Amino acid sequence: MNLTRVADINGSSLEIYHKLRDNAFSEDNSFIADSPKVVNKLLESDIEIKSILATSEYYDEFKELIKSKNIPFLYLADKKKMQNIVGHKIHHNCMMHGIRPKENSLDALGDNILMLDEISSTENIGSIARSAAALGVDSYLLPKQGPHPYNRRALRVSMGHISMLKTHMYDDIFFTLKELKKAGYKIFAAEVTPYSTKLMDVKVPKKWVLLMGHEGKGISKEILDVCDEVVTIEMQEGVKSFNVAVAASIMMYQFKNRAQ
Repeated sequence: MNLTRVADINGSSLEIYHKLRDNAFSEDNSFIADSPKVVNKLLESDIEIKSILATSEYYDEFKELIKSKNIPFLYLADKKKMQNIVGHKIHHNCMMHGIRPKENSLDALGDNILMLDEISSTENIGSIARSAAALGVDSYLLPKQGPHPYNRRALRVSMGHISMLKTHMYDDIFFTLKELKKAGYKIFAAEVTPYSTKLMDVKVPKKWVLLMGHEGKGISKEILDVCDEVVTIEMQEGVKSFNVAVAASIMMYQFKNRAQ
């Protein structure tokens, strides 16, 4: 490996590591990932990697994996210098600068789709992505106005497993739901209403979309009205709801195992 030892932490070549923070993406769709588990998962994917900033311990331990990729720049620094570069304390020994993969079109998504309406928590976006990858739900639909799944925190929570999913960022939820229906998907909304179907009773077709709503507001009536069915998880009396990432995981497991 051709390592470049960092001498000047303010050098222009390291600018991306200085400036990029959560929800701050450059025009070329750059993103930053950190921690060995996340970086290594992304190294196993087809994502374009521009550089790695890491300690000698990281390069020594994972040299074969790193050598298998064509990475233009491998920057070497000790942990203290890495902390000076990013401007805060870190608990890992590597970071990566990559380019977000091209989004999939709606007609390129799989038969099973996890869709988000208005999720404000970056952690929930990452957690849902990790569960979807684990359960074999390979397509992820998210609103453009919310946090991106390649946001640094979302990547960390997903442990890099977002790279296993086909993603699509939509503008208009009503238009998108209409197009999905035309493509043969049945739209299930996860919400507690008087007419919701219990999860244990739901009949799951081959092609489905599971729509999860905002952590606090849930899904609006206008959106529920255009969905095919509303589904809820049976809960003990006095408990109103699950965390959205927990609810999504429970429902995806049931949907994957009950599909006709």
